Amino acid sequence: MTASALYAGVVTHARLRPRRHRLAYRVFQMLIDLDEAHTLGDRLRLFSVGRFNLVSFHPGDHLDGSATPLNIQVKAQLTAAGIETGDGAVRLLCMPRVLGTAFNPISVYFCHRPDGGLAAILYEVNNTFGERHSYLIPVRSEEARGPEVRQGCDKAFFVSPFMPMELAYAFRVRPPGEAVNVAIQVSDAEGVILNTAFAARRRELSDRALLAAFAAAPLLCLKVLGAIHWEALWIWLKGIALVPRPPAPVRPVTVARAGREDVAA
Repeated sequence: MTASALYAGVVTHARLRPRRHRLAYRVFQMLIDLDEAHTLGDRLRLFSVGRFNLVSFHPGDHLDGSATPLNIQVKAQLTAAGIETGDGAVRLLCMPRVLGTAFNPISVYFCHRPDGGLAAILYEVNNTFGERHSYLIPVRSEEARGPEVRQGCDKAFFVSPFMPMELAYAFRVRPPGEAVNVAIQVSDAEGVILNTAFAARRRELSDRALLAAFAAAPLLCLKVLGAIHWEALWIWLKGIALVPRPPAPVRPVTVARAGREDVAA
């Protein structure tokens, strides 16, 4: 059994203010151990790394988009933040390309110490303007082997034209096992504005599982982008004003301290 796996589940968005709006849709994501990424395609006919297939993973879709291996890029960011993980595993939870297309609103890197405990989580965010930014947050020692990690940080990167910059994120994460859950609560000074989550169950990574996931969501990228723009249309029709887009952050990664889960409680 490999650490890499398939997770099939549901994404939910629930906006609470200034107008209520809810959206839910089924998707699948892959958990990819970056140490074994390039060997996964050797045993799978329907999955490839770096080339076209029914389902594929392209490292250049992530982080700085260069040819530098993702594992090296993540380790460099960890070291720069003073987080040492040695040869601990880095596992990426993201949506793969399906028939050559993909869009990941958020991808999550689980950064482990050699003993298997979580050292940090890197949240990589893409917006629909072609920009990308990441938030790196250490995991508190008491949560490193627990069932759930709670973290938080201030917003530093423009995502939605309906959400201002003066916001805070609170993350509640159940790291990948038999199930995975990544929930994000978005708040301003008055309280919670938005709740969003991905909740899914693990499936062993096989051609049969990939084919079943494809049959359930054959146009995964279009489904995600369609849902984003459909939601934006309904929000606009409900009279919520657009927010001007500021320049992207100069630095590609914002490093936050551990223990900020209360920022949007």
